[in-house]
Amino acid sequence: MIKKSFAIAIIALGLMSSCSNDEISTEANLTVDLNGLQDLGADYVYEGWLIVNGAPITTGVFDVNSSGDLSKTSFTVDRTNLETASKFVLTIEPRVDSDPKPSDTKYMVGDFSGKSATLSTGVIGDFSGVAGKYILATPTDNVNGDNGNNENGIWWLDPTTTPPSPTLVLPELPAGWKYEGWVVSANGPVTTGTFTKVAATDDAAPFSGPVALGMPNGADGFFPGEDFLNEAPTGITFPLDVRGKTAVISIEPYPDNSPAPFTLKPLVATTGQDTAPVLHSMSSNVTASFPTGSVWR
Repeated sequence: MIKKSFAIAIIALGLMSSCSNDEISTEANLTVDLNGLQDLGADYVYEGWLIVNGAPITTGVFDVNSSGDLSKTSFTVDRTNLETASKFVLTIEPRVDSDPKPSDTKYMVGDFSGKSATLSTGVIGDFSGVAGKYILATPTDNVNGDNGNNENGIWWLDPTTTPPSPTLVLPELPAGWKYEGWVVSANGPVTTGTFTKVAATDDAAPFSGPVALGMPNGADGFFPGEDFLNEAPTGITFPLDVRGKTAVISIEPYPDNSPAPFTLKPLVATTGQDTAPVLHSMSSNVTASFPTGSVWR
């Protein structure tokens, strides 16, 4: 009887000790499962954030390799913060970062429902209705009009209206992101420049001819596009015939992590053979190129 009572006491003490250890534990694990993220290179990382009472609290940083594998999928965080968090946010941050707050480049967000949160890119915009058309033309090559080489440029505008009108149907991007146009040749992608407005001159004209674009036709200048005539990048031959190539509109982090297209490519097309004023359509590529994922607490 004494031995049995002693054994029961020992078990009881063990259970009490176990409960005590659980009660004083202030840490818990957050698990992430994300698909479709790309390698950010040497200068940038992904960082997770819990939103607790409206304030961001970091969950830690991680890398993604060329195969899309995360360097880390489980993160130790404060238990109370994890249990009371209303939202999870994924951002892109400089690897050497002196700012403790989230960057403007908020990538994926999800509201917690019970133990999990399903993440999406809705924080960037609603891309369910994206559309686009383009012409093949070289407006910076000849002030008097067609110079017989319209196959060497691509522009996102409709020249058949008066005045010419925008053809890209894209949501306005928040801070931390920009659109960028591309033509992908056998030797790699060539940029047409970054832009934030579909009826405005884009941010650069690195390859265009000497002729200034026409009078402002869009709300803030001309329209996004480029003539591939001068100063060809290494490995590319100019003038570049864009017919039969792949045209892409991407969404790029800003500041940008790479000179190549980012993984978000809402619009793509195989460029047609007819030059301006013929319009060619682009197709939505959102499902194929946008990341998905969830987190658990």
